[in-house]
Amino acid sequence: MQYAVCCVPVSPIKKEPFHNAEMISQQLFGEQCTVLEMIPGWIKIRCKYDNYEGWSQSGHLVEIDEDQFANTNKKLASGWINEVSYNGEKMFVPFGSSLATFKKDNAVWNSNLINYKGKKYNPPGGKINKKNIKWISGKYLNTSYLWGGKSVFGIDCSGFTQSVYKFLNIYLPRDSWQQAELGDTVDHLHGTNCGDLCFFENEEGRITHVGLLLNNHTIIHSSGKVRIDKIDNVGIINSDTGQQRTHKIKLIKRYFSG
Repeated sequence: MQYAVCCVPVSPIKKEPFHNAEMISQQLFGEQCTVLEMIPGWIKIRCKYDNYEGWSQSGHLVEIDEDQFANTNKKLASGWINEVSYNGEKMFVPFGSSLATFKKDNAVWNSNLINYKGKKYNPPGGKINKKNIKWISGKYLNTSYLWGGKSVFGIDCSGFTQSVYKFLNIYLPRDSWQQAELGDTVDHLHGTNCGDLCFFENEEGRITHVGLLLNNHTIIHSSGKVRIDKIDNVGIINSDTGQQRTHKIKLIKRYFSG
């Protein structure tokens, strides 16, 4: 097997090939990967979208051919959950699942017949507007924080920003420190636009958190859950208490002109 696709709603990607190993990321239904190594029960993969590597359970993947892997279709599932028929059995897949290998509403993965019955979204190729950013990010609102998570069922801070930007047709790598290496620096909070990303540091100055600015005083981010908080030049102000600053600003980046 050289190429594979995720055939379950959400598949954990583990640091090591053990059930109790750390989950470092996830694949959503329809997302593709390159097979690097196979052992009984586990497959080491490299995700097509962000080149992230880790171990996936072999039962969560199905072989696809080179043409399917090379497909440049970027359509995504746009309902919060979406119905799929997989060999005649009903399954529900989350917001952001990939429809890259589908022709119209159908796909064949190594003789498995899949029919997609949900809503579809084609990421824009032109100017990005605030309405889209707020609609996409709002889909994740109140989703619980999950280390390594990338779905509306559980998501971490950089998984959230990467997933929102995927809907905007803008590539971001998986981890917050990697995301901070891209884009143009915005010098001051008052000069920010909706969709800019704000990065936060720990006491050692290392980037440990990221969120998406809705304007120059409001941020949506995954911390405990995906939530909207106030922000000032120092950092995030917890909206529940109105006082506690939970994160200290390191830098702000812009990835598109608006």
